[in-house]
Amino acid sequence: MPSMTGGRFIAETVHGYGITHVFFMPYIGPRALMEMEKLGIKRVQTHGEKAAAYMADAYARVKRAPGLCMAQSVGAVNLAAGLQDAYLACSPVVALTGRELLINQKRHAYQEVDHVNPFSAVSKYSAYVPTPEHLPVYLRQAFRAATTGTPGPTHLDLEGIAGQGVVDQEADLEVYAEEMFAQLPPFRPSAEPSKIDAALQLLAGAERPVIVAGGGVAASDARDELIELAEKLSIPVATSLNAKTMFPFDHALAVGVPGSYSRACANQALCEADLVFFIGSHTGGQVTNAYQIPPQGTPVIQLDINPEEIGRNYPVKVGMQGDVKSSLRHMIDRAAPGSPRNSWIGRVQELVQAWRASVSQHVDAEILPMRPERLCRELTDYLPSDAILVSDTGHAGIWTGTMIDLKHADQSFIRCSGSLGWGLPAAMGAKCAAPDRPVLCFTGDGGIWYHLTELETAVRCGINTVTVVNNNHSLNQEQGGVEQTYGGRTTGSDELWLFEDADFARMAESFGALGITVHKPSELAGTLDQAFASGRPAVVDVKTHVEGIAPRAWVPTG
Repeated sequence: MPSMTGGRFIAETVHGYGITHVFFMPYIGPRALMEMEKLGIKRVQTHGEKAAAYMADAYARVKRAPGLCMAQSVGAVNLAAGLQDAYLACSPVVALTGRELLINQKRHAYQEVDHVNPFSAVSKYSAYVPTPEHLPVYLRQAFRAATTGTPGPTHLDLEGIAGQGVVDQEADLEVYAEEMFAQLPPFRPSAEPSKIDAALQLLAGAERPVIVAGGGVAASDARDELIELAEKLSIPVATSLNAKTMFPFDHALAVGVPGSYSRACANQALCEADLVFFIGSHTGGQVTNAYQIPPQGTPVIQLDINPEEIGRNYPVKVGMQGDVKSSLRHMIDRAAPGSPRNSWIGRVQELVQAWRASVSQHVDAEILPMRPERLCRELTDYLPSDAILVSDTGHAGIWTGTMIDLKHADQSFIRCSGSLGWGLPAAMGAKCAAPDRPVLCFTGDGGIWYHLTELETAVRCGINTVTVVNNNHSLNQEQGGVEQTYGGRTTGSDELWLFEDADFARMAESFGALGITVHKPSELAGTLDQAFASGRPAVVDVKTHVEGIAPRAWVPTG
């Protein structure tokens, strides 16, 4: 067994798991980072721990494989805050942090706070590593836990503020990376045949069934199986934001995104359904609009890799535990072709067309400043066939989820699952995972302000993303709530949601990125051509209408 430093062991192990980039905020494990450089792992040094976690999150989602981020002891809790998004998105991120020496714990050491509670809230697995001899046990377990079952972040706390008690010390260590845990999913168990048959029997007997596809469909790479099952059984499909690209937008069975960031037609269809089949979905508060879409009491079938999720929010008639791709394949093989549900499908198409008609006045609007719906129409028409669309949250999540159609099977969509500001650094992580694909970030002025400094990181590291800023110089999603509190619009209420108009193109240029301002819809395609061809990070500052506010989610009257 060779003798090596803990830093060398970490580098060789993560390299064995296929890690190509590490995202970090110094000062952490410099010996490990040096050894990673020798192995060709690209080191992306950020301007904040949260940004490092966001980059690792998007990297992991695009690769469907583990991502890696690091921070020293004083920045560890900041890194934990950044892992919230990875946790909510079920993203397999491995986080390494330093911690104050054990002898100095609970003695008011400089800059030291407890790491256990912050990381326990946002990780599946967290362990303390006191010496390099412990690395073979805990580092491999971090990758196992991150990728198995419902994926999620894991965390190792290394002895020493910068992890020096582990990375700088030598020990007799044998490097062994378990290939099966280097991608999602590591295992593909299928649901029990008896459960599959029971589910198929219920689906066959339903008059108005709807499938709700969740992020588990994307994690399992089960797009083809979802389409085949829906077509064979003639069942309309709604997709969560995390599964937006898992079903063709123009398919006769496509319903759209349901829940709170939703199309009215999707919520309406689910409220008229007599059976809902949740596939790889947590049935959480967003996709169900606070557990009311579909209404409680609607018969439900649920398929999930994690049995703890089955029946969590909706009692189930049939629960199936298994990998989505494998289980759907077995369902397809065991199912008899369904009778065409012409009446129900016709009703769903009627709802979809009614929704499209209801938003067409804004989608086609020529007014200036531009409506955000029109911006989304232009992006729908423009996006390259292999583009990765990365969306921030809030209005950015609503506009991209409901108003942008992804027309090509090779396009990808990932979105912020929690914290506004995720979009810009996340797009950088996505580009690191797929350097040959065009990556476009959609955010607002409220979102880009959070981590604008990461444009310097993008320029320095040659991470050439294109960021479109829906710039209405405001947090206008907050306007209604603020003015309701004030009883109307006042100077004081304006202070809580309005900004001065900022020139993000000029700011981008100051970092060495390309910056361009767009005022008219007709300018956008040419500008995006220029941005993608520039060979550097680019910011497209689109001036949009401050009154472009997304409607609230449709809910049944009463």
